Amino acid sequence: MKIRPLSIEGAWEVTPRRHGDARGLFLEWYRFDRLAEAVGRPLRLAQANLSVSARGVVRGIHFADVPPGQAKYVTCVRGAVLDVVVDVRAGSPTYGRWEAVRLDDTDRRAVYLAEGLGHGFCALTDDATLNYLCSATYNPAAEHTVHPLDPDLGIDWPAAMPLLSERDAAAPRLAEARAAGLLPGYDACRSFTEASATRPSV
Repeated sequence: MKIRPLSIEGAWEVTPRRHGDARGLFLEWYRFDRLAEAVGRPLRLAQANLSVSARGVVRGIHFADVPPGQAKYVTCVRGAVLDVVVDVRAGSPTYGRWEAVRLDDTDRRAVYLAEGLGHGFCALTDDATLNYLCSATYNPAAEHTVHPLDPDLGIDWPAAMPLLSERDAAAPRLAEARAAGLLPGYDACRSFTEASATRPSV
């Protein structure tokens, strides 16, 4: 398993080692110990999600209040997506920057993102199926979204006419979310992750 930090602090790309023969394929798509060693703290698993999307669907950009936030470990088990991490942490050196990783059922990569980062993706195939491991349960009162087509973000979505949910289509732009006080602060996110590194895993 190879774990590579992305250009945004708090985000990593995970590439598993695949073992295949005439029978099929085996791989470890998640390793608690390897991830904790790379990112400096364990991922506490509280919820697992699965989403299925048609080609051209764009979901996101979603993030949660910190604390507690919601760290995510995302992999594509069927089809392919362009997975996007956005730094929505006010005060971050990379605030407003995004980075994309292709997740698919060939290379079997995963993306880990820490609490406070924004997440979204574009389905590149029909029935694109994502599995999410999450550090906290879903709390609608603490969940927010930034418009994925915000021109200030300039995300290069690989879809001629992205299909959005009503919620995402009505989401504020990043600057509007910041002005409304919806964005997590960079210092608060760092303090939270540093404190969580010393807490025992569950």
